[in-house]
Amino acid sequence: MSARLVLASGNPGKLREFRRLLEPLDFDVIAQSELGIGDADEPYPTFIENALAKARHACDKSGLPALADDSGICVDALGGAPGVRSARYAGEPPSDARNNEALVAALRGIADRRAHYYCVLVLVRHPADPQPLIAEGAWHGRVVDTPRGHDGFGYDPHFEDLATGLTGAELPLARKNELSHRGHAMRSLIARIHDDRLNDQ
Repeated sequence: MSARLVLASGNPGKLREFRRLLEPLDFDVIAQSELGIGDADEPYPTFIENALAKARHACDKSGLPALADDSGICVDALGGAPGVRSARYAGEPPSDARNNEALVAALRGIADRRAHYYCVLVLVRHPADPQPLIAEGAWHGRVVDTPRGHDGFGYDPHFEDLATGLTGAELPLARKNELSHRGHAMRSLIARIHDDRLNDQ
């Protein structure tokens, strides 16, 4: 596998988290936007299908191995919504502020606030890779009405971690990466990459 890796995302928050999480590996991580590659369509109803589509798109356009994630928040009382529509829950153009307002409004009067973030990571070596490396992770918590914290992105100010009682926006990045869905998925993927490299030797 090449030492260069294209990250199939232009989200600044995701880029910051991924670069931190990928530090244990010797990849030169390049955002697809740095190569002039636009976003892929995400028409599918599942996280894994969308992640695979994004990884293949970035890989095809760049000629390099590509890593993509699809992630979102799933709220029990809303039947798993916003789910794959998390980034556009309040419609176009995407807006974290409007998405959070819509989520809090949808839960008004509902006592059950259980929710979890979910992440699927897909790494493809080439566009037609028949065996992409796939990993997943979840982060359980609950939705709170009043936002807290100034870090993070997405629904983080309204997502309270069960273990610490802090929202995703209150947690330092290093601690968030230990707890988060993306952190769990990345550690699983790193193990898969390590095994894959050993098998290639």
